[in-house]
Amino acid sequence: MEKQSQAYLDKYLNSLTKPERDKHSSFSSDYFCGDEHNANLCADLIRIGKKTATCSLHHWYESGEEPMPIVGHLQVVVDWNKKPICIIHIDSVETCKYNEVTAEFAYSEGEGDRSLEWWRKAHWRFFTTECQELNIEPSEEMLLVLERFHVVHR
Repeated sequence: MEKQSQAYLDKYLNSLTKPERDKHSSFSSDYFCGDEHNANLCADLIRIGKKTATCSLHHWYESGEEPMPIVGHLQVVVDWNKKPICIIHIDSVETCKYNEVTAEFAYSEGEGDRSLEWWRKAHWRFFTTECQELNIEPSEEMLLVLERFHVVHR
């Protein structure tokens, strides 16, 4: 974790009681999405509580390139320039096929007009690009990891 994010996380952890602090053992720092505009937009949507969920290709975790998200994990959400924006706590992690994502989940992602139709179009483009980079075929059946979270520190 970069120094700025570590200092931001430490400040939050030091504001907790020892029993509260001891509940946490998994930490990271990262931005959401793969480009500057969307990373900054998502960070702001998370900060204001409009975005309370995210998803990613299960393949990233299956391949061992990324650790599977876990409940209780704390993430320092940063903007594209790695400036800490807030800290989130992961509340739930589940897998779901792309074509089984619900309207409620799409709404909780907080992006676009928050409709399932908008979510499907935007995420199909995003996941198709990721699949091409990974040399795998995108499909309506591709497995996603769905995360729900809440902001614990701004």
